[in-house]
Amino acid sequence: MEAWVTALAALSVFAVFKFLFRKQHKLPPGPLALPLIGNPIWLFKPLSELETILRHLHSKYGPVVTIHFGNTPSIFIASHSVSHHALVQNGAVFADRFPVMETAKIITSNQHNISTAFYGPTWRILRRNLTSELPHPSRLKAHSPSRKWVLDLLIQRLLQQSHPTSLPHAPLPVTLIDQLRYAMFCLAAAMCFGERFDTKLIEEIQESQRGVLLNVNKFNDLNFWPPKLGKILFRKRWDELHQLRKRQDDVLLPLINARKKIVEEERDGKYFNPPKDEDAGNVKPIPYVDTLFDLEIVDDKNDEKRKRKLEEDELITLCSEFIDAVTDTTTVSLQWIMANLVKYPDIQEKLFSEIKGVMGDKQKKEIEEEDLARMTYLKAVVLEGLRRHPPGHLLLPHKVTEDSVLEGGYMVPKGTSVNFMVADMGWDPKVWADPMAFKPERFLMDSSDGGGVELEIDITGSREIKMMPFGAGRRFCPGFALGLLHLEYYVGNLVWNFKWTAAGDVDLLEKQESAITMKHPLLSHVSPRDISN
Repeated sequence: MEAWVTALAALSVFAVFKFLFRKQHKLPPGPLALPLIGNPIWLFKPLSELETILRHLHSKYGPVVTIHFGNTPSIFIASHSVSHHALVQNGAVFADRFPVMETAKIITSNQHNISTAFYGPTWRILRRNLTSELPHPSRLKAHSPSRKWVLDLLIQRLLQQSHPTSLPHAPLPVTLIDQLRYAMFCLAAAMCFGERFDTKLIEEIQESQRGVLLNVNKFNDLNFWPPKLGKILFRKRWDELHQLRKRQDDVLLPLINARKKIVEEERDGKYFNPPKDEDAGNVKPIPYVDTLFDLEIVDDKNDEKRKRKLEEDELITLCSEFIDAVTDTTTVSLQWIMANLVKYPDIQEKLFSEIKGVMGDKQKKEIEEEDLARMTYLKAVVLEGLRRHPPGHLLLPHKVTEDSVLEGGYMVPKGTSVNFMVADMGWDPKVWADPMAFKPERFLMDSSDGGGVELEIDITGSREIKMMPFGAGRRFCPGFALGLLHLEYYVGNLVWNFKWTAAGDVDLLEKQESAITMKHPLLSHVSPRDISN
């Protein structure tokens, strides 16, 4: 009898301690939430004002707040240390994704791409396949001829727009974003399919990709209806969404199949593709799509979890994701950086002076990729552009896979949505002096041997997070090295080849598209530089 009493007392004490422990760890603070409704503010405010509302709540409750959408809590983090604690120190717990909505299933092949896949075997296989190709220096170098081809194309188009033959003595301002976007689509297509396509096909690829990026969110209201009923009541709108995807299929699938045929013929010895002169001495570039043909993923439709090859629609989705990754954020980031160099000509001239010092008497029109390593101020300009104008102000929501406690003692229940505020961390005055100013020098420090300057930032966030334009932790952008290379290479060469001057006011107001871009696109005069002097 005494044993039963002792056991019961022990269980009671355990229950009390468990209750007290749970009481100590509450959700992060936030505004009043009502059952079913959540925070009443959403009855009066659209989600487009989310960032503004969050900044007000952070000023009131602190850098970690909870917002309720209906009965569902979502945690929003604007703290550098809390983000590091979650994403890096507890990365596996904070690395999952939520199931996408019905409309997004069409675009993502039911989450069979890297950005939306659940944290598990399929995601690991897809990500490992990409990271085995892109970050390796020899693989990056292999695509140098394509980058050079695109640079020549971009310079030629800028000259044609600014100095048309019909008006030889009246230079016109250029709309930079249009030329950048076309150039990046040329580069993305070459890297994905191993071909340099003509203007007509590039425009078709651009139209199909942009059609999805800019319009898919217009169909979000369809997700509030049961799928079977909604597809009957709103058949025409569902058909419109399917047409967006079909347009992608019609453009990308023939390119995939053409490349697949070449790969099969190469294996059979029926096809020989000799390297071009500019490829001599380099590792032969492997188009991204080639890496997907023999890839095997876990078949989540099969109870035995057998592996299978990718289906056609999944190949299209992964190629589409790759093209968007190379074009979308790079294009808007290039425009933001160039806009600041136009707005602040002293920074532009300081950058040009560094480039000229590195290039010396070479009188080359191209800054080669080997030259970039010695251009520290150029790297600082790029980093400042990413800090001041990150292409995404929020990361995709992370799903927590088990009950966790954040730094500061906040409870995060299993299944909670956790969101990280990229822009706010890059603009935090406690970390960045005068954060809204464009000051590349903030990234420079004297080197230890007194022989120059070096960068002072860990862009991966592995040691600490000060800014996170590429994310951090397990979901850190696998193509960050490629993205930085493209930004440095094209910013450097645009400044080396042209002097950029404002054609009117340079307005840094933002707008949300597929990425955060300039509300009023940069309009600039470009004057070819005489690099012989």
